[in-house]
Amino acid sequence: MEKLTLEEIVKAVNGTLIVKGNITEFDKISTDSREISPNSIFIALNGENFNGNKYAPNAITGGAKLCIVDEEIEIPENSDCSLIKVKSGKEALLNLAEYYRSKLPIKIIGVTGSTGKTSTKDLIGAALSKRFKVFKTKGNFNNEIGVPLMIFSLDESYEVAVLEMGMNNFGEIHNLAKVARPDIAVITNIGISHIENLGSQEGILKAKMEITDYFTEENTLIINGEDSFLTSTKDKDYKIVSCGLNEKAYLKATEVNLMEESIEFILNKDDEKHKFKVDVPGEHSVLNSLLAIACGVELGVSYDDISEGLKNLARTPMRLEIIRNKEGYVIINDCYNASPQSMKSALEVQNNIKCDKRIAVLGTMLELGDESYLAHKEIGEYAKAIKVDELLVTGDFSKAYKDGFGEDTKVFNTKLDLIEYLKTNVSIGNSILVKASRSMKFEEIVDAIK
Repeated sequence: MEKLTLEEIVKAVNGTLIVKGNITEFDKISTDSREISPNSIFIALNGENFNGNKYAPNAITGGAKLCIVDEEIEIPENSDCSLIKVKSGKEALLNLAEYYRSKLPIKIIGVTGSTGKTSTKDLIGAALSKRFKVFKTKGNFNNEIGVPLMIFSLDESYEVAVLEMGMNNFGEIHNLAKVARPDIAVITNIGISHIENLGSQEGILKAKMEITDYFTEENTLIINGEDSFLTSTKDKDYKIVSCGLNEKAYLKATEVNLMEESIEFILNKDDEKHKFKVDVPGEHSVLNSLLAIACGVELGVSYDDISEGLKNLARTPMRLEIIRNKEGYVIINDCYNASPQSMKSALEVQNNIKCDKRIAVLGTMLELGDESYLAHKEIGEYAKAIKVDELLVTGDFSKAYKDGFGEDTKVFNTKLDLIEYLKTNVSIGNSILVKASRSMKFEEIVDAIK
């Protein structure tokens, strides 16, 4: 983080300086009183289940020299800490991040979509890495708190930042776009995740398109050209780049070769062709790779440099992570999250693994609202159609999975029961896909059997 002065901060957060300490420049910031660095800024966030204002004294004791709060607090004696009072700590965080971003001479790529955000972010980071010094979102810092913190992680040494942007409701992507002001936006797809809040896929499209709310003719939107909702967006003031397998795509992949742990394809753009090999599995990864290549093209990176950069792909754990166990079976660890689209993609990846028996271990997909039963049933049907040999399920929608897959479905009351079954029934030559929404913590299953 580059330095900000106390005067700049007060103005940026639209706050009132209650107490002025001796430190007037800052280059570190935190919203967690347990992770305070000496001479840093602490912003108190006030939520439904927590009140950061209560921890401001602890932050001061830990070394904070500026606290931004939205309630009255008592400063410990002899603390020499400045205090700014604001209307809302969360708004102050967003406003300060927006101001800080405006000072940085950096290109920002915003990535959103129902599924594939993190994998695409990783691919974009790799595709640009040969030409630029690239920052990319760490972990799941993709919401109205995480994105500002990622922006504060930037400094003038970075040339490009790839920021993942998630949401649960209308207006959230708009706020993130206001803060980050992406030069390029990437939308991976429009699924049914969060449909319980957004009402329909049309609502989800509207919420995702908020990433372009501050676009001008100088900006570019890169979309998955296989997604019918995304390809319905036309007649915009900014440039739209479509990527896909169909003839209408601006960047098109042909001669696709899906291998167990990688993909190959020929990129076609106008009369140009270039062969790419990327160490990620699955047909959906072809589309994600095209989105990444399109970012490189927009930023003037040569195909050779993009190809070389993709060789340095650093993938986020628990996303189609293929583990070849020493006991002779394969685990596909895709535990980070789950939606109907990503479930089908994971089952397709498993279908491409050479094995004697395919076992799918599936749990609940969250935030699907009234679509939940039907969505789980359809995944059960898809698993049957794609020739999964054994379906093991636990969670709230186990019956829906069974209604889709059939009577051969094995339903477990607890995750522990499922683990015990796997320990005694998995054998050489099996492949085991493990996938559920994040809160189910299915990585515990992977850890138990790997």
